[in-house]
Amino acid sequence: MDPATLFVLVLVVAAALDFTNGFHDTANAMATSIATGALKPRTAVIAAGTLNLVGAFLSTEVAKTISGGIINEQEVTISAAFVLAGLVGAIIWNLLTWLAGLPSSSSHALFGGLVGAVIVGAGVQGVNFGAVVGKVLLPALVSPVIAGAVSYAAVRLVYRIVRSVDSRKVEVGFRHGQTVTACLVALSHGTNDAQKTMGIITLALCSAGLQEPGSGPQAWVVLVCGTAIALGTYTGGWRVIRTLGKGLTDIQTPQGFAAECSSAATILVSSHLGFPLSTTQVCTGSIVGSGLGRGTPVNWANAGRMLAAWLVTFPAAGLAGAAACALARLGVGGVAAMLAITVVIALAIFRAARRDPVNAGNVNDSREAATTGTGDATASDGADRGAGHGDGGVGGGARNAGSAAGAAGSAAATSPRSEAVGR
Repeated sequence: MDPATLFVLVLVVAAALDFTNGFHDTANAMATSIATGALKPRTAVIAAGTLNLVGAFLSTEVAKTISGGIINEQEVTISAAFVLAGLVGAIIWNLLTWLAGLPSSSSHALFGGLVGAVIVGAGVQGVNFGAVVGKVLLPALVSPVIAGAVSYAAVRLVYRIVRSVDSRKVEVGFRHGQTVTACLVALSHGTNDAQKTMGIITLALCSAGLQEPGSGPQAWVVLVCGTAIALGTYTGGWRVIRTLGKGLTDIQTPQGFAAECSSAATILVSSHLGFPLSTTQVCTGSIVGSGLGRGTPVNWANAGRMLAAWLVTFPAAGLAGAAACALARLGVGGVAAMLAITVVIALAIFRAARRDPVNAGNVNDSREAATTGTGDATASDGADRGAGHGDGGVGGGARNAGSAAGAAGSAAATSPRSEAVGR
């Protein structure tokens, strides 16, 4: 295939990945603010989309890590077809986990897809495994623990400080505070997640000889990627928002404030250091830490399901990227077949999602947020009531696969919002 045509395809598919990253990861910034009522759902995604675009221009350290660290483009020839295949693998995994309402890592999907494609296309010598371990896998293990610990300590401190303050004043005050911290998380998300696709496009430019290896992304690349992730964010990943906001623990405004502060701090530090960590994992760790800090029940079954998805993401996207690369190596027909299969899979996923829609109007329906198989009375009642208008933490496809609506409603019942602040 003509190199110019192939590069255009890479650019289009990379923008599509950033779009899916946007609506998949909107929950990272806004789930807690929407769950506590600090921000209206549509207002939240508009703010998140705008700040994601701004954040994309603030730092390019992560993009440089992707374009010049993960892949050994100086030792092997990295074809744009390999990059295209890696993007396809990441998109497929992103859409599948979005349908299931699972807050999996778009970052690890991208890295896994790219590594799988490069191994098939150029061999194992094409991958810098030291960088993969040191800058991708280790931060993935450490960052949610750090964010969770910071959030736990912050929540304990906050409730100790306000224990003698009227609960209504605390609720209102921290609700205003959450509007600021949620926007800070969205801004930090743009400084990290938007950079990853910039790095991929820069890698494609380097492989085509249009840019010096090891250099940072060009201004037009930053604009394209920032705009794509902002538009995706504006569409609102309501399924994942419901899972994070209602499926892990009951969240009050002081908890949401503390969780968002810890998430933003962790992401901004990693962006400054050039670590392309998973913002999804950071925000999930913060939410769990906030629940433990307040002493409210954590839905460990749901958390375990998310952990399983995190562990599977890298190899699953790698296999998808490897399969896509095997097709792409067949030439023009193979590339066409790869893209056609991707489109068919995407349309099938969107069609399945339409059977059980989750939107701004029902995103806070906690009865469907959890995805455990306990089937308690609250969850069962919620599932019966919700059968006519939508699913939450899991999509229709996941429900058909046997996932039952879980116990978020019961968690909320055991820890009502009217609980005394000094608990």
